[in-house]
Amino acid sequence: MTRGRHRPCAFHVRACAALLVMVLVPVTTAAREAAASAPLVITLDKAIALALGQNRDILIAAQDRSKAEAQISEARSGALPSLNVSAAYTRNIQKPVLFLPPNSPINPTSSTAEFELGSNNAYDVAASLSQTLYNRKVGVALDIAETYRNYAREAYRGTEQGVTLSVKKAFYGVLLAGKLVEANRQGLEIVRANFENIQSQYRQGTAAEYDMLRAEVEVANSEPLLISAENNLELAKNSLKNLCALPIDQEIEAQGDFAFEEIPDAGLERARREAPSNNAVIRELSLSQTLQEKNISVERAGSFPTLSLVGGYSWQTQDNSFQFNSYRWAQTSSLGLQLSFPLFDGARTGARVREARGEYEKARLARLKAEEALGIQIQSAELRMAEAKKRIQGQEKSIDQARRAVHIAQTRFTNGVGTQLELLDSQVALTRAQTNYAQAVYDYLVAEADWQFAVGLPQ
Repeated sequence: MTRGRHRPCAFHVRACAALLVMVLVPVTTAAREAAASAPLVITLDKAIALALGQNRDILIAAQDRSKAEAQISEARSGALPSLNVSAAYTRNIQKPVLFLPPNSPINPTSSTAEFELGSNNAYDVAASLSQTLYNRKVGVALDIAETYRNYAREAYRGTEQGVTLSVKKAFYGVLLAGKLVEANRQGLEIVRANFENIQSQYRQGTAAEYDMLRAEVEVANSEPLLISAENNLELAKNSLKNLCALPIDQEIEAQGDFAFEEIPDAGLERARREAPSNNAVIRELSLSQTLQEKNISVERAGSFPTLSLVGGYSWQTQDNSFQFNSYRWAQTSSLGLQLSFPLFDGARTGARVREARGEYEKARLARLKAEEALGIQIQSAELRMAEAKKRIQGQEKSIDQARRAVHIAQTRFTNGVGTQLELLDSQVALTRAQTNYAQAVYDYLVAEADWQFAVGLPQ
């Protein structure tokens, strides 16, 4: 007898499916939660890109740039024709009258006669056209609008460079804080290992109780330093997240080489020479001075005449029947020139011209002040870079020597030749050398960022 294949019953199928769901759903949920809680890896370029795309100062500067574009259209409107259409309905409660003189062919009586005009209901539809032919303010206003657009663009560029500079400093601050956490953690690990070693020796009777207590105190003193360094790292990350417009609860991880590349002397000299024309602040102040100079011409234009072409067309009717289809409309049209010349405005134009000259002089002095300060800023940044470079070179040797000293002190203490004080001092010196090296690299990077901003190099 041949046996048929065994087919699983529906109950078994449902049970297996339910079991599979119970196993996979928690795994999938856990994977999603792990992905959501994974820190966002940020490099310097990514941090700058995030800030330039969503930093609040950048967005505000973008609105100012859009406003400048709109002002171009507004200035051009002064040179374009103006067309207006109006409609009016009037209910004549008391109709206007025409007085007829006495003893005239129309009024042979001896007294003045009154003759009502029109109807109770009056309608008027009109169109008017005005085209400025000459107005000194229009041309100057258009020129100013163009200059203001360039000013807004330069201000936007300056804001971008300022935000980039702040992001660089914040990013380097995160890297520095990370290095300090690492140095303090290594120092804590060393003193903990030393404490465990001395504690073991004390139990075996080969170490004094004083040495064990001294090592335990050193561990207790090192732990707050690590906690403080970790807190500073979180604060540095928060500053970077604020500049990049990231949520404060977003975990981030800064990745980048905490190192520097020295700028060649030829590059330094060329950048110094071109700095006045590349610096964002100087360029912005120069355009501001140009704006104030053009504003003087605008105020002077108030004493010049204005010539316009004007025209009009109207439809009028009066009727009491409300039979609109049968109304008779009277049409009138006109075309002419209109000239206006200000003879006396209470000396307002002269006063406004003097005010504009004062604002121009302020803008000129502000530009000169910024140009004079620019050289000092560049020199200060270069001196800070040179000073930090020397510290870096010195601390590199100090770190190697401190590591050797720790190794020697550990060997001497293990062999019973050295003291615990020597070991602790060497450990403190190593942590200090690592901290000083990281601080020197940070100071160089920050000085370099300040220098790039001052000379107007792309950052």
